[in-house]
Amino acid sequence: MKCLIAVVGPTAVGKSALGISIAQKFKGEIVNADSRQIYKYMDIGTAKPGRVERGTVPHHLLDIIEPDQSYSLSLYQKSAMEVIASVHKQDKLPVIVGGSGQYVWAVIEGWQIPRVEPDPDFRRLMYSKAQNSGTGQLYDELASLDPLSASKISPNNLRRIVRALEIYHKTGLKPSLLQAKNGLPFPVLIIGLTAERNRLYSLINQRTDNMIEQGFIQEVKELLSMGYSVDLPSLSSLGYRQMATYLNGGADLAEAVQTIKYETHRFVRGQYAWFRLNDSRIKWFDTADEVNEKINYTIDSFLKLQTHLAGYRVSDLKLGE
Repeated sequence: MKCLIAVVGPTAVGKSALGISIAQKFKGEIVNADSRQIYKYMDIGTAKPGRVERGTVPHHLLDIIEPDQSYSLSLYQKSAMEVIASVHKQDKLPVIVGGSGQYVWAVIEGWQIPRVEPDPDFRRLMYSKAQNSGTGQLYDELASLDPLSASKISPNNLRRIVRALEIYHKTGLKPSLLQAKNGLPFPVLIIGLTAERNRLYSLINQRTDNMIEQGFIQEVKELLSMGYSVDLPSLSSLGYRQMATYLNGGADLAEAVQTIKYETHRFVRGQYAWFRLNDSRIKWFDTADEVNEKINYTIDSFLKLQTHLAGYRVSDLKLGE
């Protein structure tokens, strides 16, 4: 029976470890759904699974592009669906793991994403405009053109604002009108990991400190020495931007680290807008409890039910012949 398990939730809550555990127990393979773990050389700052973790079960869509290469949601969706189909052909269970809401829902909901090629000249113009007048002006422009698209984008997310404006610029159509949803032709179980807000902030703070101890400063220094600009979308990611500011003399280390923690706190609040606690499609588990056994039971029950239902469908076909 072809199925898909998704593990979602905010940053630092433990999705990667749970995904590996699920894949080990249920003969699965991991499909990355973190929009920053796709980049090569960006390991510590993205909390990318290491060699030991990747050696336990196959991982897909990690380290697939250079930090200065363009990538899009439509490319991710296409690649993820190809991986899922390949895993199914091996009679294995794909487990999509990540906190990038667009990536996850584009796959699960089967978004019909506008196939609009990037326009480098338009993007340069928009980024220059944002630098001179602020991101807010571009956001207001999008809100006047397509309020629905704007409502789904953070006013601080310059990359997504520019992409929406780019789609409108090249097609003359509102981006929100071009995104239909077709769903998937097989069952999906969505497992959500969450934590009480103060505990989650504590986990984020601890993970940030661990990243520094693991060599995050050196990682960013090497990226800059390789010629990758801080203006790239990849290096504008949480942590990398602040650490580059420190390395360029714009802040001291303590200030940079504290900013990373604060900005990550704010970021996870945005993640809950993608993965809502009242979304009935998501089975939520609080990591303050011992949840692995409960999650394994939930997945086992789901898989048995789908196999049972598939058996009934086969029987019905035979009876009708």
